[in-house]
Amino acid sequence: MEEHPDRLPGTLFEPSTLVEMLRHRARWQSEDVAFTYLVDGEKQQVHLTYAELDRQARAIAAWLESRDLVGERALLLYPAGIEFIVAFFGCLYAGVTAVPVYPPRRNRSLVRIQAVADDAQAKVALTTETVLNRVDPLVDETPHLKQLDWLATCHVPKGIENKWEMPPVCGDTLAFLQYTSGSTGTPKGVMLNHSNLIHNSAVIANAFGNTYTSGLGVFWLPSYHDMGLIGGILQPMYLGQPNVLMSPMTFLQKPLRWLSAISRFRGTTSGGPNFAYDLCVRKITPEQRKTLDLSSWRVAFNGAEPVRHETLERFAEAFAPCGFRREAFYPCYGLAEATLIVSGGDARQVPVAQAFDAAALAAGRADDAQPDNAATRTLVGCGKTLLDQKIVIADPHTRTRCGDGQVGEVWVNGPSVAQGYWRQPEASETVFRATLKDTGEGPFLCTGDLGFIADGELFVTGRIKDLIIINGVNHYPQDMESTVQRAHQRLRTGCGAVFTVEVDGRERLVVVQEVERRKQGNLESIYQAVRRAVSFEHELALDAIVLIKAGSIPKTSSGKIQRHACRAGYLDDSLPVVGRWQPNGAPQAGNPQGSPASGKRAASGTRPRVAKANSKNGRNEAPTDADRRMESPGRAKTGLPG
Repeated sequence: MEEHPDRLPGTLFEPSTLVEMLRHRARWQSEDVAFTYLVDGEKQQVHLTYAELDRQARAIAAWLESRDLVGERALLLYPAGIEFIVAFFGCLYAGVTAVPVYPPRRNRSLVRIQAVADDAQAKVALTTETVLNRVDPLVDETPHLKQLDWLATCHVPKGIENKWEMPPVCGDTLAFLQYTSGSTGTPKGVMLNHSNLIHNSAVIANAFGNTYTSGLGVFWLPSYHDMGLIGGILQPMYLGQPNVLMSPMTFLQKPLRWLSAISRFRGTTSGGPNFAYDLCVRKITPEQRKTLDLSSWRVAFNGAEPVRHETLERFAEAFAPCGFRREAFYPCYGLAEATLIVSGGDARQVPVAQAFDAAALAAGRADDAQPDNAATRTLVGCGKTLLDQKIVIADPHTRTRCGDGQVGEVWVNGPSVAQGYWRQPEASETVFRATLKDTGEGPFLCTGDLGFIADGELFVTGRIKDLIIINGVNHYPQDMESTVQRAHQRLRTGCGAVFTVEVDGRERLVVVQEVERRKQGNLESIYQAVRRAVSFEHELALDAIVLIKAGSIPKTSSGKIQRHACRAGYLDDSLPVVGRWQPNGAPQAGNPQGSPASGKRAASGTRPRVAKANSKNGRNEAPTDADRRMESPGRAKTGLPG
């Protein structure tokens, strides 16, 4: 029998396109609720069935087709809510490549959106009426955006869905562009086709043990980011499962809402970046914990930079009385360039955590820590290679395979690996089509992450470009960041960056760290504690400590620290500084504290008030700057433990 032309390579074969997937659900589960959106994060709900999603998607698709946009790109500028899901599938139904971009906050320019629109060569922008009214006065300042067709999708003509015609969509058809900036790089459009997305959905279902009868998901992750879009929207539809969604803003404002939704709806699958678990431990009181029942939570995935062992321990201890089981934790690894997930463990087992010799790791070897060795680093394993995927550890310089226990760059091969970067053939050739010189194997995706494999388990140690080298010795920034954040109770976990800057021909070691909101008090005790801890644990002397306002550290959309942005902010003195320490007489690498520039920028770092949810349309229109944790589009990893 002739094989179907859309048959996926490997062992996993499912519907060939996302269009076929939704059409199937609309036919056989028409009145089932696909998504429930919690407008206020608590009681107010908006529901969407498969039949209604299919109807609205056909309507938007027909509108796009009427403008001869098949094969073009469309910007999607939506806040959290049901409208994004409808517009995304409307693009797929029309054979239009979706380009999700978060709408700008109030009084902010459209520079980044224009840059994405220019690179994607977008022809149309889909959004809500509220967002359209907000950006309309700014469009005149951005020539390309002014040339786009803008549509508030609530105004799609009634009955136009009957004019929809199925375009020539197959597995190789480009579905959407995931624009990323990540913790080190500039934004690039990752090209994901239908086959990539179907395959990765199948991999996730297999890894998590998800089935149609396995339960329900609860997601607060942003839909424009791969964890929210693929994990929170496509995965439940792939399974025909219901899913409960809420805005990232509602979670960040009140973390209890996330766990309360899991408790109330009996959620079985949920998760997020490492900081989300830390936030719950810090912000949910013992009295509030008594209201929670987390016994239904079967898969608590954790993916961000870094997945910290101490975070897992604190969360498990805090919420064990609520029925949370330690084996529910599911650390995993992945990146946008591989669609989403690459590796993961056994969803029924406690995560692997192992102590290694810190000095050996810095030298590129994964040696087990000795009982009497104080200089250890506990790493959380990211599981094993998942179905149809292949992971090798390669020396990035010689491009040959590393041995077991040797630290190198993580390379990935498999059907989920994206097609490359949009309109960047040279970068695509370098990143997506590497081969091993010693064996000729390939092509591989070069992830830019450092790691090793021990007993089949992947351990990720850091990023190549973030590695700090002082006096010829390698140091992982996340190690020092963890040391800094443990040094004093006012320093926020997962909210700091360590990097170097060159001053007078010498590398200077700098810490930028968020401090908890409260009366300023005596910062000297913080400086002393940080310097003492870094000196004791890493045998290094700090050249500068910069304390900044809570919630202001630059992060990617997956919660990873953007160290390059922190470094740039330090050099141009644009960080919202609370306090600064440098040794007396030390050379300055930016404007000193108290300079006109410093005072001006620090004052401008204050946050606007939160706009209330619009109860009429079922969405939160205006994010706060607290939402920046998940708002800045980034090169998204789903697990970078440390």
